[in-house]
Amino acid sequence: MFLSRFYYSILFFFVLIKEIIKSTIDTSKRSITGNIDPYIINIKTILKRPVSQTILANTITLTPGTLTIDLDSENSVLKVAVISPRENKDIIPLEKYIEKMLE
Repeated sequence: MFLSRFYYSILFFFVLIKEIIKSTIDTSKRSITGNIDPYIINIKTILKRPVSQTILANTITLTPGTLTIDLDSENSVLKVAVISPRENKDIIPLEKYIEKMLE
């Protein structure tokens, strides 16, 4: 069990770096072209533990172009501001790694 959590921790780190780079490029392109349409979305998460939800909220805020505004731990809902409408899976790609690592 410890080894699988350690494996997902390492994988989480590399995927986070990849997502930050990808979001930086996307946000830069949108800023240059002016293709920005701010939007606020509520995202239901599968994570149950408050610490897992907090880590997910922080990873969303770390990636450029997204900002976690509110976290409702009891209902497992995140309120996220994005610079353009996106699919939920594009906003929280790290959720499955956090689940394997901490849940």
